[in-house]
Amino acid sequence: MRPPRFRTFESLAIRDYRLLWLGQVSTSMGQWMDQVTRGWLIYQLTGSALQLGAAAAVRGLPLMLFSIAAGALADRSGRKAQLIIAQVTNAVLNIILATLVVTGDVQPWHIYVTGFLAGTVQAFQQPARQTLIGDIVGDHRLMNALALNSAALNGSRTMGPAIAGGLITALGIAGSYYVQGVMYIVATVWTMQMRVPSRAANDEGHPREPFLRAIGSGFAYVAREPDIRAMMLLGLGPLTFGMAYASLMPLLAEGLGGGAGLQGFLLSMVGLGSLAGALTVASVRRSHGYGLPVVLGAAAFSIFVFFLASSPWVWLSVLLAACVGASNVAYNTQNQTLLQVMTPRHLRGRVMSIRMLERGIVPLCSLLAGLLAEWWGGPTALRVMSAAGLLLVLLAVATTPRVLRLKVSFQDFEPRHGGRGAARGADAATTTDAASPPSSGVGERA
Repeated sequence: MRPPRFRTFESLAIRDYRLLWLGQVSTSMGQWMDQVTRGWLIYQLTGSALQLGAAAAVRGLPLMLFSIAAGALADRSGRKAQLIIAQVTNAVLNIILATLVVTGDVQPWHIYVTGFLAGTVQAFQQPARQTLIGDIVGDHRLMNALALNSAALNGSRTMGPAIAGGLITALGIAGSYYVQGVMYIVATVWTMQMRVPSRAANDEGHPREPFLRAIGSGFAYVAREPDIRAMMLLGLGPLTFGMAYASLMPLLAEGLGGGAGLQGFLLSMVGLGSLAGALTVASVRRSHGYGLPVVLGAAAFSIFVFFLASSPWVWLSVLLAACVGASNVAYNTQNQTLLQVMTPRHLRGRVMSIRMLERGIVPLCSLLAGLLAEWWGGPTALRVMSAAGLLLVLLAVATTPRVLRLKVSFQDFEPRHGGRGAARGADAATTTDAASPPSSGVGERA
């Protein structure tokens, strides 16, 4: 009897995905390092807590303003080229800011302008990278690849701030920004080496629309497809409300009798749980994806956040923090996988850009959570936010109950057309093709 195959890092065996993944590690590390370095720089210049928050908000604003346009561009143009341009721009912005610091000419408005531009670049980078994953690995490996991508993001979130702090201490703010610039250059070199399969076969029969109409087509597709609409609500709802735990963690730590040390430890446990959840999902090999685990995972995430806000004991809060991270990544990865597989390839950039709006909405919900905390206290505010997320899960099920029976094939095919899936190079030569399902989506009902 043959031993079971170790599948956790299966997608990394594909050369082009490995290059994309390494680029993700480098750019994600740079983004977390920038968050620490930028905050330190603006606070040194102004000494203002208000400007500290404003600098973070300015960097996050473009994620809401430009994500949809970025998704439409990713569907119209070369996703690899879009990614390269974004990474080069990031490198240039970091080098400019570092040079301004070295010469002593840096002003607060430089931080705001470069922050807005860096956020804009990130908005255009995300849908291009996300949809490139499916282009390279194929639908049958997509969940594994997305889970590994999530592992890279969470690993970077854990290490990036610590590395930035060490660099600021050793080399100063300018040194940290120069290192970040080099990291984006290295990521660009890796990206340039990628061989991305041609999209001509996937785009056949889909004439290029005017840009604004293309954006509208993405929203129209989500609005008319019940399975996509339910998955979008399950993806956006719990995260936009439940992620307020991160901004309210100081209040939770204080309520437990701790301080900054306990806050950092609880956030580290969230990161550890997220990494464990990502590796667990990556280890699962499936030929189909299902709606029920996404529903249960979204509900579990909201429930864990609710009980984290209610916990009276440190040991229980530590355990719940790990569960929050694990449930978040596990359901989020499956949700993104189903959304991509169920969406026609020529629309995936637009659909995923709508899905990624949560990265811009979360800061606004964190602001709402802060206002509620002013009135009712941190734990009560977080319980209200998590309950709202759970209600949205129930709303998704109530409006689209068939999502509980959703079953989606992870084969490589174009969902909306009868043509057969094209092989994705030598690495994907063993892919099994399948004919397209009916126009109501690729989901099969059990």
